[in-house]
Amino acid sequence: MKKLQGRTWFVLLFILLLIAGSAILVGMYFVEGRDWVAFSANSHLYTNGRIATGAITDRNGVLLYDGETGDYADESSVRIATLHAVGDQYGNIATGAKVLFDEYMASYNPITGVTSGGNQVSLTIDADLNVTAWKALDGRNGTVAVYNYETGEIVCMVSSPTFDPYDSEEVLAAVNEGDSRYDSVYLNRFLSSSFTPGSIFKIVTTAAAIEQIDDLDDFTFTCTGSLEVDGDTVTCPSVHGTQTLAEALANSCNCAYATLALELGGDTLQTYASRAGLLNSVTVNGLSSAKGSYTVPTSSSDLAWSGVGQYTDLVNPCSMLVLMGCIAGDGEAAVPTLLKSVTGSFGLPAAILTTSTTSIDWEEETCEELKTLMRNNVTSHYGQDQFGDLAVCAKSGTAEVSSSDDPHAWFVGFIDDEDYPYAFVVLVENGGWGSSTAGSIAATVLTQLCS
Repeated sequence: MKKLQGRTWFVLLFILLLIAGSAILVGMYFVEGRDWVAFSANSHLYTNGRIATGAITDRNGVLLYDGETGDYADESSVRIATLHAVGDQYGNIATGAKVLFDEYMASYNPITGVTSGGNQVSLTIDADLNVTAWKALDGRNGTVAVYNYETGEIVCMVSSPTFDPYDSEEVLAAVNEGDSRYDSVYLNRFLSSSFTPGSIFKIVTTAAAIEQIDDLDDFTFTCTGSLEVDGDTVTCPSVHGTQTLAEALANSCNCAYATLALELGGDTLQTYASRAGLLNSVTVNGLSSAKGSYTVPTSSSDLAWSGVGQYTDLVNPCSMLVLMGCIAGDGEAAVPTLLKSVTGSFGLPAAILTTSTTSIDWEEETCEELKTLMRNNVTSHYGQDQFGDLAVCAKSGTAEVSSSDDPHAWFVGFIDDEDYPYAFVVLVENGGWGSSTAGSIAATVLTQLCS
C-alpha cells in the first residue's frame, strides 16, 4: 500500500510538472514566438542574409524597402536620406529598421504561424521631410531630427555622412580602405554619438539657476567681452554690456553663464544634467542611445567653461531632443519611436504598439520659465520671420571642439503649439555658428512639416 501511494504521488508530481512546463512553453511561444521566427537559423525565411518577406514604408506609405525582392525606394534621394532609418544591404547600420524590426517583417501570428506575403512595417518618418533635411545639410556631417513630443513619433531622422544603399559594397570597400568621406558612416549620429554641446547646455545651467538662486529675478551682468577666472579667460564673441538673464541667454553670453556656473557649483550642474536625462540613455524601440557626460571640474576656470557647455561636457542628440520635448510638456514627454504600425494579411494590425512617457526632474514652473526665455531667443535674436507663424522656442550652440577645426553648430528647441507639438535638434559638425548654420536648417524643415 505504501509503495502504491508513493507511485501515485510520483505520477501526480510528474503530471503537475508536465502541466507547468507546458504552460511555460505556451507562454514563451506567445511572448517570444516572433523572435523565434526571425532567428537566423530559419534559413527558409532568409535570402542572402536578409529576411525574405515583408516591406518597410514611411508614414505615408512610400516604399522604402521590399524584403522579398531586396529593392529600396525608387528615388536615390529617398534612399540616401532614409539610410540610417532603413538600413544598408549588409546590416552594418544597427539603427535601421531592417535590423530593429526584422521580427515584424515576417508575417507571423501565434495561431497560424508564418504565412506568405509578409507584414508591412510602417515607420514614423516622412521620407520627403528626410530628403529636405538631408539636402539642407548639404554634404556636411551631422544630424537632423524632429519628433512629436505628445505621440513619440520621429517624423525626421537624418544622419550624415550617408550613401545610397545600392552602393553598399563599394562603400564597405572604401570604409575598409580608410576613405575619410565615410568616417563613421554606419553610425547614426542622432542615436549613437555624443558631442560637445556648447551653448545649448546653457539650458541646463539656466534651469539650475532658476531653482537654486533665490534672487535670480534681480540678476544682471555687465559683459565686457571677457572674464578672468583663476588665471584663465572666458571670452564672448562680442561685448554685450549690462544684461538681464533673458538677454544673457538670448545673447548666449559666456561671461554671464560662467558667473552663474561659479555660483551654482559643479555638483549642482551635474545633478541638473542628470535630472534632464542627458547623462543616461534613451531607449528607442529597444535600442539604447549613447550617453552624455558631465565631469565635475576641480578648478574654477574649468567650472566656468563647463557652465557654457565646454570643458568635457558631452550630450547625445536624441537625449537633447527628449529634453526639448519634456520642457515643452512641462516636465513630461513621449518616448521617441520609429515604429508607426505593423500591418498583416487583409490590412489587419499584426502588432500592438503602445506609447510610453518619460519625465525630467525639473519643476513645472521651471519648464514654463524656460519656454518664455527660449521663445524670447527666437523673437529677439534668431529671427521669427524664418519660422513664419510658428511659436518656436529655441537655443543655439556653437561648440568649440579644437583649435584647428570650425566649431559644431547646434540648434535645438520645440514648437509651443498644441497643433504642432514638435521638438527638434540640428547638429552640423564643424558647421560654424549655431543660429545661422543649424538654425536655417531647422527653419527649412519645420516650415515644410507644418505647412
